[in-house]
Amino acid sequence: MTDPLVSAAWLKDRINAPDIRVVDASWYMPGDPRDPDAEFLQGHIPGAVRFDFDQIADKQTPLPHMLPDPMEFARTVSAMGVGSDNRIVVYASEGIAPAARVWWMFRVMGHDAVRVLDGGLPKWIAARGPLQAGPATHPPAQFRPRYRKELVRTFDQVGEILMKKAAQVVDVRGAARFRGEAPEPRAGLRSGHMPGALNAPFTDLLNPDGTMKAKAALKEAFAAAGADVEKPMVTSCGSGVTAAVPLLALALLGREGVLYDGSWTEWGGRADAPIVTGPA
Repeated sequence: MTDPLVSAAWLKDRINAPDIRVVDASWYMPGDPRDPDAEFLQGHIPGAVRFDFDQIADKQTPLPHMLPDPMEFARTVSAMGVGSDNRIVVYASEGIAPAARVWWMFRVMGHDAVRVLDGGLPKWIAARGPLQAGPATHPPAQFRPRYRKELVRTFDQVGEILMKKAAQVVDVRGAARFRGEAPEPRAGLRSGHMPGALNAPFTDLLNPDGTMKAKAALKEAFAAAGADVEKPMVTSCGSGVTAAVPLLALALLGREGVLYDGSWTEWGGRADAPIVTGPA
């Protein structure tokens, strides 16, 4: 498994392989009435386990779905039947973003045999892949974490990066939110962006059907935002979910990026964080 993405056809051919573990990472923004847990029980890719990153998270912080302690992560996914010997395929009910977040989480925890189903559940259904109702259970496995701190950035680290211009900080929220012209979906957050950040909306990296754009188009999208894929890049978004999409795109281009886990929920919620409005 050398590509960060797999197709529905690829997964259909391997769905019964004993080492394949499919993970449902479906998630919706706060305020969306849809229930990903209920939808999972109604129908999911056969054998898939449900991964709720709002629950598999650090519960000691008020920030949403921050990375959990590595040992707690390992205990949780091991109990789900996901182990270090598995090839993991992550999908979401809509688009790539939630699956990209979970792909990144597994990589932070030291597991590289993880891929994202390009186009998610809609592409699986379009390929006439079967669905399974009810819960899916597997025998406990053994996941051995190897935390890779180099793939994560904190508030203080991002502040220093911006001050020293040590890397590109790419904010993937929509342009209106980036410029401070649209309110944030989470209450209590200021509008605007970090000084020196670039704006590359994650939607510009995706095709209309929710699949990832081709490599040449990805390079063009980054370049249009003023971002150089050959240079170090830190990504940010609203709460650390869609910021994983450009990391997936960079991986497709053979590059490694890092994610600011607190993202705008942390930065925009702190009185000591500098904010600017308008274009980059």
